[in-house]
Amino acid sequence: MDVQEKPKRRPRYKGTHPRRFQEKYKELNPLRYPEEIEKAHDAGKTPAGTHRPIMVQEILDFLRPRKGHTAIDATLGYGGHSQELLKKITPHGKLFGFDVDSIELPKTEKRLRDAGFSEKEFQALHGNFSTIPQLMAAHSIEPVNLVVADLGISSMQLDDPSRGFSYKLEGPLDLRLDPQEGSPASEFLESIGQKDLEMLLEENSDEIFAEEISREIKEHLRFNPIPTTQVLREIIEKALLPIPARILNEQETKPFRRTFQALRIAVNQEFYALDLFLHHLPDILKPGGRVAILTFHSGEDRRVKKAFQGFHRSGIYSNVAREVIRPTAQEVFSNPRASSAKLRWAVKA
Repeated sequence: MDVQEKPKRRPRYKGTHPRRFQEKYKELNPLRYPEEIEKAHDAGKTPAGTHRPIMVQEILDFLRPRKGHTAIDATLGYGGHSQELLKKITPHGKLFGFDVDSIELPKTEKRLRDAGFSEKEFQALHGNFSTIPQLMAAHSIEPVNLVVADLGISSMQLDDPSRGFSYKLEGPLDLRLDPQEGSPASEFLESIGQKDLEMLLEENSDEIFAEEISREIKEHLRFNPIPTTQVLREIIEKALLPIPARILNEQETKPFRRTFQALRIAVNQEFYALDLFLHHLPDILKPGGRVAILTFHSGEDRRVKKAFQGFHRSGIYSNVAREVIRPTAQEVFSNPRASSAKLRWAVKA
């Protein structure tokens, strides 16, 4: 007689509500506990391990997807934008989803397969969006009608302490979008000089306390490593101690967010990758093809604006967004992570 294996009990947690990411078993199983997802959304929160796509309707309104179109989601992420596009272009259309994150990509592929999209309608490909032309050539993908790119970091990356993206959560100081590539932020900090680090903080995140923070980081590294997010947070806190309270209070948590953002951009060479993507973007689109790009800070938006305007002046794009489109007040209230989003678009001639 076969002996049935006893089901494993979920880990217990202290208190009435789970606090650690791994303990939020209901949020991490949205299909089994849909009421928890709805409850989190109603409270203006993003459930653990998920991501809420931003400005979906605005993107659909511009891209005008229809059945038979081919599309590229250059930053697949959780697949929210892709799922809405697939609803519009299938049957007969196809979407190619690219993502650099080797951990989240297979999860999103399964999620979209479970939603009913076959390999004929959706194909997931691992790779940085700067290499999309090469990936398209390798997979015999022709130029497409539509391209969408959401340059923001996904909530499921931010909320997972093991990825090291958040100053709020204890975890390894990693910050890599693809943990299989490159070196973590902890090693990057050891390799860069103080002046270069100061310039990096200023250029990547407009950090106004770049000198103080970079000096304190390098002083700490003279004697000890910075292996975790909380060690870095404590260093930033120490660097800010001499700042007058009236100035510091106006900044609130911005120095922490800006420092982590600047390091993430550097570790993943995000600006370099974005510049390459924008340069090759016209080759990805068919004549009349449309592209919509969501950015989340000034460094990204400046690059998108400059590239779009340059190709417009040269006649490669027939039309581009004159002004950025921002999320509605209602969306920001429902999803505070949308507050810094900016949408720009272009149409290929």
